[in-house]
Amino acid sequence: MSNLEESGIGQTMHDRLTLLYPICRSITGNGVRETLSHLQGLLPLQIHEVPSGTQVFDWVVPNEWNIRDAWIKNEDGVRVLDFKEHSLHVMSYSTPIHQTMPLEQLRKRITSLPDQPDVIPYKTSYYQEDWGFCMRHRDLEELEDGDYEVCIDSILEPGSLTYGEFYLPGQTADEILFSAHVCHPSLANDNLSGVVVSATLASVLAARPQLRYSYRFVFIPGTIGAITWLARNEERTPYIQHGLVLSGLGDAGSITYKQSRQGDAMIDRAVSHVLALSGEPFSIQRFSPYGYDERQYCSPGFNLPVGCFSRSPYGTYPEYHTSNDNPTFVRPESLAGSLETILGIVEVLEGDCIYLNTQPKCEPQLGRRGLYRGLGSTGETMAMLWVLNLADGKATLLEMAERASIPFAKLSGVAHTLESHGLLRKVT
Repeated sequence: MSNLEESGIGQTMHDRLTLLYPICRSITGNGVRETLSHLQGLLPLQIHEVPSGTQVFDWVVPNEWNIRDAWIKNEDGVRVLDFKEHSLHVMSYSTPIHQTMPLEQLRKRITSLPDQPDVIPYKTSYYQEDWGFCMRHRDLEELEDGDYEVCIDSILEPGSLTYGEFYLPGQTADEILFSAHVCHPSLANDNLSGVVVSATLASVLAARPQLRYSYRFVFIPGTIGAITWLARNEERTPYIQHGLVLSGLGDAGSITYKQSRQGDAMIDRAVSHVLALSGEPFSIQRFSPYGYDERQYCSPGFNLPVGCFSRSPYGTYPEYHTSNDNPTFVRPESLAGSLETILGIVEVLEGDCIYLNTQPKCEPQLGRRGLYRGLGSTGETMAMLWVLNLADGKATLLEMAERASIPFAKLSGVAHTLESHGLLRKVT
């Protein structure tokens, strides 16, 4: 068990996820505001409201959507579908409707999954006005012929798009970006796991006395939120040196990393290094222009070094975008493990630098400096020899770690030791 798992931080994140789970979020509306308001109890988030109709590159911020209630009642007045029972029961962004119709007509407005008869699917209609319901297929099959009263008590009108942002200044203006989407209703892994891990990561880093990089955490609606943030912050993007989109971090699957469009950016290499030496199974995927918001950050006009960090990739597990993606599907130990791995990546980014060996002609005598401990199980001496050999004033610590297949943290530690004994000099 890792130190983070022992600390109970995984359960704390899971508790926060469970609290946020019932909220009906969408790409706009009060559900997003309520979620961000909760996060403000953990972080001093700055909340931004962008008016509907605002042009953001080739897109326009849509009208705001909010929902109060929705149902389907049979002829006896019994609710056979109730939005208050589960927010997935209504297609997100459904326009208001209140009328009576026969079952044959109603069926055309109901989405279900025959191959998963006991789950409610997730469906949206963001940019084309429409309405609809989602049901367990088993419940749909049990509906009897007759007339049904249908009601979606929603509002779709000019308002704003809401997103949250937390900026943590470091020693330099260069930034590391972490992005999580807050637009899904009651979906725990695909949405909330990334939100709670990102928020917790921010609070952990904020407690540190000194950081090399500045950090920016954005909590945004998927797609339109990233596009809006980029359109409003185009002048900030040259400062983004590394970035990760965080999502799907709580299931039992192994870590999956989708590379940035660049493919060999430092963030890509840092993640690969940490995963390769973790002792745990993992998967590295090449960039593709489909997925989460990495495709916006990596669009050719920006080409930012932003990858996507997750566990089981979207769409590859049966719980994805269904009511079975609930808090019981998310594991506290997976949340803690994801956070710990991300912190390991941060350590690489924070600590990478270039050293110069001050005694480059043959090996310096480690023994008389009290540094030689033999090639024992810790491998500390071997790590020192690698650093001394590769510290030519050009190679970074990450490059050394990659070549030596030694964890970055170990090389960084011995480099500090060698520097304190005058055997290394930091170049940059």
